[in-house]
Amino acid sequence: MRDEFLEPRVTSDGEEALEAGLRPRHLDEFVGQRELKEHLSIVLEAARRRDQAVDHLLFAGPPGLGKTTLATIVAAEMGVGLHVTSGPALERAGDLAAILTKLGERDVLFVDEIHRLSRSVEEILYPAMEDFQLDIVVGKGPAASSIRLTLPPFTLVGATTRTGMITGPLRDRFGLVARLEYYESDELQAIVTRAAGILDVRIDTDGAWEIARRSRGTPRIANRLLRRVRDYAEVRGDGTIDATTARDGLSVFGVDERGLDKADRAVLTALCQQFRGGPVGLSTLAIAVGEQTETVEDVYEPFLIQLGLIARTPRGRVAMPAAFDHLGLIPPKRPDDQPGLFG
Repeated sequence: MRDEFLEPRVTSDGEEALEAGLRPRHLDEFVGQRELKEHLSIVLEAARRRDQAVDHLLFAGPPGLGKTTLATIVAAEMGVGLHVTSGPALERAGDLAAILTKLGERDVLFVDEIHRLSRSVEEILYPAMEDFQLDIVVGKGPAASSIRLTLPPFTLVGATTRTGMITGPLRDRFGLVARLEYYESDELQAIVTRAAGILDVRIDTDGAWEIARRSRGTPRIANRLLRRVRDYAEVRGDGTIDATTARDGLSVFGVDERGLDKADRAVLTALCQQFRGGPVGLSTLAIAVGEQTETVEDVYEPFLIQLGLIARTPRGRVAMPAAFDHLGLIPPKRPDDQPGLFG
């Protein structure tokens, strides 16, 4: 069940309710991130024993690994309210002040994309995090005055995909800074099996494994692929997901053996065919595939680099031999490959 303070988060496929329903509510239900779970369990238990608010937490890592889920778990484990906002939504100091003044004792405030906070909002946040004090300026010009309000102890949980963009003073005010890593296939298999039980989907071990290994190490993608394969199994089969059904369903939706989708393959194809393996600049590559440079750099490149299909060099992006193999292409001859005068 969704926490009463949790604001709706609309997903790209419009399945916000399903996305929330698949999230674990307690730490022992959370799969993966073993070291982080151990650290978090200690922090939560210590706060419970001292009867205090949990120290401020910062979760970093790629999208879809469970940062929002962990914030929800922290609130549920402590039995307090969860308030959700994001860095871009807090445009003015007054926006943050309005949220902070609504917090209850030991409530959790989750700020997604916290690296995108404006400087003015961030400066208001410093005394709130350290001393639970909020300074509000009333009036303008010579008649302006400052009023200090006392806030109840609360826990700020920040999430970021770009740790380097968070200023040092803000990062240092978090009691625990943790990075979420990509999941192993066996962990994703457990996540798919759990989600299938919640969605009342019949799936065997091989079917869950087939979906898990194509999920790019990301639980959000695993759950999304499960829903699409479920749809395929209901329309083209008897509703049961086995390895064959999973393979056929994922093939229909354009997800290949290594988890690459149509957009990923477009990047590889442009790099390997149009630019003969590179090097090519990021902006040129983005134009070739009809995407923004930020999208190529933040969404597509990390997984392709992780698989060893492309590489970033000072001269630009280059395709690795594995990229040509994956596309069934022969790498072009380069000057370095030409035989020498006597060879």
